[in-house]
Amino acid sequence: MTLSGFEAARANMVDGQVRTADVTEPALIAAMRAIPRERFVPAGLESLAYMGDALEVAPCRFLLDPRVFAKLAQLADLGPADTVLVVGGATGYSAAVLARLAASVVLLESDAGLTARAGEALAALGIANVSVATGPLAAGPPAGAPYDAIFLEGAVPARPDALVAQLKPAGRLVGIVTDSGLGKAHIFQKASAGMSSRIAFDASAAPLPGFAAAPSFVF
Repeated sequence: MTLSGFEAARANMVDGQVRTADVTEPALIAAMRAIPRERFVPAGLESLAYMGDALEVAPCRFLLDPRVFAKLAQLADLGPADTVLVVGGATGYSAAVLARLAASVVLLESDAGLTARAGEALAALGIANVSVATGPLAAGPPAGAPYDAIFLEGAVPARPDALVAQLKPAGRLVGIVTDSGLGKAHIFQKASAGMSSRIAFDASAAPLPGFAAAPSFVF
């Protein structure tokens, strides 16, 4: 596909998939129009970058469906002074988009190969406000905490309390939780009285590694 072909595909993705999914935030729409998603997929799969599905970028690791990503990003309600943690950032696409909405982004990956690919893609695009870290996803990178927002690039079986603990007061964590067996996008927000949570919409995503469900008791 030619450069102009990718640009047309990107515009079609935003207009035909994202905006029709009730995503109305102008800065987010502009960011998704600007970031070349084809630069974050494996060689040979660039033509699939703008299809309306999750895209596998490594064994059992995916970029989120563009609609799901955009709705989660809008739910996070990022501001230009925010610090953001992307958990399971894969090849860096989500971090690249969110970096246009926030002051700084930390991309956390457990797969060193993906970390390297993300760093290369971000550097090639001159995106300087994203730092890349390798480590266990469920533990987060405490050295960079606290964060204004945490974005999960995949599904988890329950609220990730170790990550929630790394939020600033009034900080938000957004992601897909499958505790009911069906995926639902949640927003968790830290408050003085504890933690509030809300289900925002139904969604599906591949599970993130390292977030094992708590064992249930059998009587």
